[in-house]
Amino acid sequence: MTVSKTQIKICGITSVTQALEIARLGVNAIGIISVEESPRYVLPLKKKEIFENLSKYFPKVKRVSVIKNVPMNKILESLQSNRNENVLQLHGDENINYCKKIKEDFQQIELWKAFRIKRAQDLKNISPYSNFIDAVLLDSWNKETYGGSGIRIKQKYLDDLKFENNWWLAGGISIEWVKNIIEDIKPYGIDISSSIEITPGVKDISKTKELIDAIRSLDL
Repeated sequence: MTVSKTQIKICGITSVTQALEIARLGVNAIGIISVEESPRYVLPLKKKEIFENLSKYFPKVKRVSVIKNVPMNKILESLQSNRNENVLQLHGDENINYCKKIKEDFQQIELWKAFRIKRAQDLKNISPYSNFIDAVLLDSWNKETYGGSGIRIKQKYLDDLKFENNWWLAGGISIEWVKNIIEDIKPYGIDISSSIEITPGVKDISKTKELIDAIRSLDL
């Protein structure tokens, strides 16, 4: 049986140029932030341009739109205007009924749900979502922001994790940590953002390549 490589997502991309450069490095997914208060926020027209280019030149790379607590009608408007989004990542306080409604109304799109982990109980709250999402994303809890803080989840919460859905690890992913992640934590995918940035939304391509290469060298 062939074991698939750990999936890699680079999140918080803000330009077409960097999206294509990073896709060329062999990542599996690229995320655009559609949360207005984020320093990595991208306007809808720019997001559309980025996703159109990725769809044209790297169609196998998943195009992830990161949203937070968005009314259902706004999701419909966004998907109608941007047909190249193929993953919605919920990064807010969305409940099970919200996720169920999206899965019923937008069956053509993958649905990922982010959970911010502060205590053990936060992990126990994930299981009821399993029938209404396609993937789980674990991020660290931070009172200042819902994501992109660069803070790791405490290691004690990452031991022996199992979910019914594929799961991604986010929060403070660094080249020093990837050996532990790949060999011990073993997530389905790794979501990287702030650790490879020059400024919020602008990635250091050399550092990005170095981190991707480190993951792939361990992921045999």
